[in-house]
Amino acid sequence: MLYVITGPPAAGKSSWIEARAKPTDIVIDLDRITRALTGPDAPQWNHSDIASKVALRARYAAIDEALKHLDATDVYLIHTMPSAKWLARYRRHGAEIIAVDPGKDIVMQRIADMRSPALQAVATRWYAQRARQRDARRVTRQASRAW
Repeated sequence: MLYVITGPPAAGKSSWIEARAKPTDIVIDLDRITRALTGPDAPQWNHSDIASKVALRARYAAIDEALKHLDATDVYLIHTMPSAKWLARYRRHGAEIIAVDPGKDIVMQRIADMRSPALQAVATRWYAQRARQRDARRVTRQASRAW
């Protein structure tokens, strides 16, 4: 099974996975990948641009390979704000899309306490995108005209 975990920065996506994934499952988490590719004592978050670019390429390769093995193992994939194209790809693979969101106030406080202030903009975009998606699902039904 493919589980795609979405949510703003500092929402608890990694913690959600840690509470559920088994040791034999595949976990694709950009922060974990970046830490694996950087030297000792590298920061847990707030990575350099180069480390982030290298890790992102490794993440794409990991996704491509993991999708080939969904019949044999569960895959947990963190994707903060997947585009419509990525969501369609994940759904083609039968993904369960899970949004982890403890609330905007908590997220913003966690970012202020632990993360780069630049992530506040990412969180703001996540909440704005989520609101637009909710609004798009609110469709007013209108009776057809009698011609």
